Amino acid sequence: MQRPGQGRLPSLPPRPGGRRRGQDYSSQPAPPGAGNRAPGTMAVAWRAAPRAAARLLMGRRGIASCIDPSTGLTEDQKEFQKVALDFAAKEMAPHMAEWDEKEIFPVETMRKAAQLGFGGIYVKPDVGGSGLSRLDTSIIFEALSTGCTSTTAYMSIHNMCVWMIDTFGSEEQRRRFCPSLCSMEKFASYCLTEPGSGSDAASLLTSAQRKGDTYVLNGSKAFISGGGDTDVYVVMCRTGGPGPKGISCLVLEKGMPGLSFGKKEKKVGWNSQPTRAVIFEDCVVPVGNRLGAEGQGFSIAMQGLNGGRINIASCSLGAAHASVLLAQEHLTVRKQFGEPLASNQYLQFRLAEMATRLVAARLMVRNAARALQDGREDAAVLCSMAKLFATDECFGICNQALQMHGGYGYLKDYAVQQFVRDIRVHQILEGTNEVMRMIVARNLLQG
Repeated sequence: MQRPGQGRLPSLPPRPGGRRRGQDYSSQPAPPGAGNRAPGTMAVAWRAAPRAAARLLMGRRGIASCIDPSTGLTEDQKEFQKVALDFAAKEMAPHMAEWDEKEIFPVETMRKAAQLGFGGIYVKPDVGGSGLSRLDTSIIFEALSTGCTSTTAYMSIHNMCVWMIDTFGSEEQRRRFCPSLCSMEKFASYCLTEPGSGSDAASLLTSAQRKGDTYVLNGSKAFISGGGDTDVYVVMCRTGGPGPKGISCLVLEKGMPGLSFGKKEKKVGWNSQPTRAVIFEDCVVPVGNRLGAEGQGFSIAMQGLNGGRINIASCSLGAAHASVLLAQEHLTVRKQFGEPLASNQYLQFRLAEMATRLVAARLMVRNAARALQDGREDAAVLCSMAKLFATDECFGICNQALQMHGGYGYLKDYAVQQFVRDIRVHQILEGTNEVMRMIVARNLLQG
């Protein structure tokens, strides 16, 4: 992990962060529900943009100690948290809206992040990883997500794939795949979900028939992040009988005969990462590309998802924290009935609730990350609890922040609506929150 640079960040540009370049807003009508503003406050309101939120988190302006994400961290953790916040503010936040609107997969920006060690955060250093802990990883993804939640979420999936190869692959596989993935010269996708098996992953149908020293794959995967644009595919497939013990894990590379992709999906959020079906038609894969033993695939998938749940919960924390700061600033500058919204006790209470829920979610996520790192027996259920609580609560926080913005919150010129759209899917992927409840309940009732 590289250390933070010594230079200072540039100050906020004269052009308010929420405006589109080249467009004059001085003569534009007020958004619906805007009401009357005090003179000069319109320009201030445009600061409600991702760059402003990222800089607030960096401490360029005051941030209340009760929600400070660096509370309780070691000096090393504070240092790479600052690196991640710096990167989010300078390299991600200024482009977040454009990546969303134009559906840009920001390859070069992610490669810059990889130069800081963010391409293989919890991968061993001997193959190019940073070798950091699960808690360290959570801190980094939370920080990066303040700049662009969608891009950070893809990076979290990429990291999970590299960890799987590093952890379950042979020495030859580790050295063949991990260095180029850690540098993000190449990108990875995780292929578990199918059109007919989402939450019931053990019922997947993609088959891999052994023929000599190869497998022949047939089937398809659905909703694959990065699908078609990425280079390496970690695929769960059926090599044996029904159920979880018949599942194995293969690593495929783009360009293999029989590997193709569906159309690019149109989504509510997560638009800076492409989503496609991945299709296998007599796709021939060397046996040497299998991770672990035959029948170990489901275990590999579930172990990967424990970390993936912490990662996606951490991305939710970043979006929620940025939204709290945007709401805080909006309440301060926006006036109604001759007073700032911040003087309204109802809104004060709602802001206090948002902050409390944010901190509670962060504590749960970090506790689960420590449990996973330590290999505790209760790690899997704690990861499920953290994912459930954090993604539900953080979506609620972002949605409440949008409500506080009134009509402005519904405009795409304001970052808060993008946080709402990007974070919504976190309640679905890496195991739906309904499945998280099932895991927690089963643990309680079996105990």
